[in-house]
Amino acid sequence: MTRRRFTLGLAVVAVPLVLALLGPLFTGAPGPRSGSFTLGGEHWLGTDFVGRDVWRQVLHGGRTVVLTALAATALAYLVALPVGLVSALTHVRRLEELLMRPLDVLLAVPSLLLILLVASVFSPGAAGIALLVALVNVPDAARIVRAAAGEVAARPAVEALRMQGETWWRIAVGYVGRSALRTLAADAGIRLTGVLYLVSTAAFLGVGVAPDAADWAVMVDRNRTGLFVQPWAVVVPALLIVALTTGTNLLFDAALEKTPRQKGRRP
Repeated sequence: MTRRRFTLGLAVVAVPLVLALLGPLFTGAPGPRSGSFTLGGEHWLGTDFVGRDVWRQVLHGGRTVVLTALAATALAYLVALPVGLVSALTHVRRLEELLMRPLDVLLAVPSLLLILLVASVFSPGAAGIALLVALVNVPDAARIVRAAAGEVAARPAVEALRMQGETWWRIAVGYVGRSALRTLAADAGIRLTGVLYLVSTAAFLGVGVAPDAADWAVMVDRNRTGLFVQPWAVVVPALLIVALTTGTNLLFDAALEKTPRQKGRRP
C-alpha cells in the first residue's frame, strides 16, 4: 500500500514539476498573437486573454511558483529549526521567552493580510514573495519544532547524554533532531502545500508578479473571464497547481508511513 501510494504521488507530482522546471527549455520563440480566447488552429490549447498561446504560457508559468514555494519553505525552516531547538533545550526561561514571544505576536496576524500590507508599501518580486511567505511561516514552524523537540528532550536519554558531557550540538541535532525527524518531515509536507497556496494566492491577487506574467496563478486570474469560452486557459494551470499540492502530500504520506517492521520500533 505504501509503495502504491508513493508511486501514485510521484506520478501526480512529476507532471507539474517537469513542466515547471524543464518547460521553458522547449518553448522556442513566441509566435504571432491571435484573437483572444480562441480554440483550435495552431494553438492546440487555444489562446489566452491577449491572444498568446496557452501551451507556451503553461510551459513558462510554473518555474516561478515551484521555486518560490521551495525557497520559502526552506527559508522558514532555516530560521524555525534553531529557534525551536534552542527553546526546547534551554533551561533559561528568559531566553525561551525572548525567542518565542515575538513569534507569537507575528502568529496572530493573518498570513495573507501581512503579505498584502507589506506589498502595499513596496512591490516585491519573486525573491520578496519568498521572504514574506517564509516570514509568516516561521512562527508556526518554530512552535512545531519546539513541541516535537520538547517531547524528546524530556526523555531520560537526553539527561544521560548531558551527564556524559556530550556537546549541545550532539544532543540537539544528533539525538533530539533525529528523533523528531518524522514529525518535522510530516509538517514540512503540509507546510509546503500551504506555502504553495500562499504563493499562488499572492500571484492571483497580482502581488509580486506582473499582471500579464507567465505564471500559473496569474493565468487562472486573468483568463477566468473567458472560462466558458476558452476553458483550457484556466483549467490547465489550475489542475497543475492542484496536482503539485496533492502529489506532494501523497509523497510525504507514503514516505512517512511505517512499514510493518518499523511499527514495533520506538522512534
